[in-house]
Amino acid sequence: MFHGGTNFGYWNGADEKGHFLPITTSYDYDAPISEAGDPTPKLFALRNVISQFQEVPLGPLPPPSRKMMLGPLTLHMDGNLLNFLYFLCPKGPIHSILPMTFEAVKQDRGFMLYRTYLTRTIFEPTQFWVPNNGIHDRGYVMVDGVFQGVLERNMKYKLFLTGKVGAKLDVLLENMGRLSFGSNHSDFKGLLEPPILGQRILTQWLMFPLKVDKLVKWWFPLQLLKRSRPQTPSGPTFYSTTFKILDSGGDTFLFLPGWTKGQVWINGFNLGRYWTKWGPQQTLYVPRPLLLPRGALNKITLLELENVPSPPQIQFLDSPILNSTSHKTYIYSLAADTQSTSEPMELSGH
Repeated sequence: MFHGGTNFGYWNGADEKGHFLPITTSYDYDAPISEAGDPTPKLFALRNVISQFQEVPLGPLPPPSRKMMLGPLTLHMDGNLLNFLYFLCPKGPIHSILPMTFEAVKQDRGFMLYRTYLTRTIFEPTQFWVPNNGIHDRGYVMVDGVFQGVLERNMKYKLFLTGKVGAKLDVLLENMGRLSFGSNHSDFKGLLEPPILGQRILTQWLMFPLKVDKLVKWWFPLQLLKRSRPQTPSGPTFYSTTFKILDSGGDTFLFLPGWTKGQVWINGFNLGRYWTKWGPQQTLYVPRPLLLPRGALNKITLLELENVPSPPQIQFLDSPILNSTSHKTYIYSLAADTQSTSEPMELSGH
């Protein structure tokens, strides 16, 4: 690959090399021209070799684009995702005895919330699971709004739950990217099988196809900033802040130390996914045209799906961190994860 790129929004794909491998947001690929469009030492090395066999074009190469640093900035909680459910799905839920896939309800990407209600009280921790690896791709489980943990394709297939009769059982399903080449089969998303709690198959599901991008771009700026902000996050939660750039600005790289996994929007534009905990990518590329210069107010919004650092801060750097294993400031310990003994899901760049 000659020029690196970026899988903005939900546009990363996935590989299947024995198991599901979502592709990182960055497609820098260590290419001769970087993700930000800058020449790299590899480009000059290639030109050097080529010049030994034929003439190369004369004249200077375009210089690297201007880069910018800013922060750290502290984000504020806007609220748990469940608080905004009817803004995220204004047409209301779809009812079905058994859960339906993303494709069945015409949700092509992003997130969908599955909801049912407990028909009996579960006093002792009871196994909640989806047979036949039926989580595609990652499920964030909540009981009456309290985050219980994660189910993950190929990796984490069960949790233990308790709850009172009538309690809401929610599973936020994330489509982490479709298989983009290789074996020729459909990569359906969502709950592919009905979940089981103890020995009972759970039925009577409500499906909420979520329009997260519309919420962030339109509703947050116009309506939701007036709402009081809750103090205790639990599971998927929105955070945001505003900031100014005093000069003309430049390209930059968003660094999210201590954040876990989620999605980022800059001025309503879906920048892509982050998965700081697993890496290896630690920064997201922010092109200068996405930022408003010269004192205008910019807004950044995060949907953090699991856990936030304290304090909830971000930074804009003037260079990327794409390989956490070689970067000295990356100190997040995988041993701190007590929910699962399985190996972390790998991320692929092919």
